[in-house]
Amino acid sequence: MSNTTIEGHSAPVPPRTHKREPGAASIRQAGLFAGVGILVMAALSGFGIFYAGEGLMTQGDPARTVEDIAASDGLFRWGTASLYAVVVLDVVVAWALFRFFSPVSSGLARLAAWFRLAYAGIFMLAIGQLAGIPDLVASDEYSRVFTAEQIQGQSLLKINAFEDLWMAGLILFGIHLALVGYLAYRSGYVPKLLGVLLVIAGAGYVFDSVLSTVLASPPGSVATVTFLGEFLLALWLVTRGRRISLEAEGHGL
Repeated sequence: MSNTTIEGHSAPVPPRTHKREPGAASIRQAGLFAGVGILVMAALSGFGIFYAGEGLMTQGDPARTVEDIAASDGLFRWGTASLYAVVVLDVVVAWALFRFFSPVSSGLARLAAWFRLAYAGIFMLAIGQLAGIPDLVASDEYSRVFTAEQIQGQSLLKINAFEDLWMAGLILFGIHLALVGYLAYRSGYVPKLLGVLLVIAGAGYVFDSVLSTVLASPPGSVATVTFLGEFLLALWLVTRGRRISLEAEGHGL
């Protein structure tokens, strides 16, 4: 500790210290929450949609679909429950990404979060269509009122409603990813390549959703290739996000 003279009086001067970046620790933590949340969501979505959901559905054969769902009632219900958990995680990830990208542009980060929250709300409505199918195909009350063909038709309608609502919601999700990609590109603390891949991923979801609306039988899904952007962001947030430096803080949009 050194001394300085003030009006003839010697007074101690505290040693200089290096200030820590304000908010850096909390932003790193938010990035970790977002990364872990996205990875857990990927696992739950894979189980809920591709294994417990589409795995029990036979395209063009509603009778077989109803039979398989009735035979695997527990699996289908757990798959639906896992999708509800995805909705909850969507809310958590929306908050975490907002916090993580706030230093770049609080306004755009907030807008991106709202788009994801809107998507989560639509996805929950879509899941509600699936939640009613097990009771429809297995309940004695319905079987006394409806014929087997009517139950099959009602189940098919619910499945189609789930897919239609989900695809509509993916437009909002795609816009969310595009905004997050732009924020990542401009951040200075996230690799620019990840920002580009996120924008491409968002564009892929929007393209698929629009194509499914204008075409009765879309030829394929672009998002099966372009989706990697968000997954790679999650891996980066978990493995490297804790090392970021907010030197670019204060250089927002």
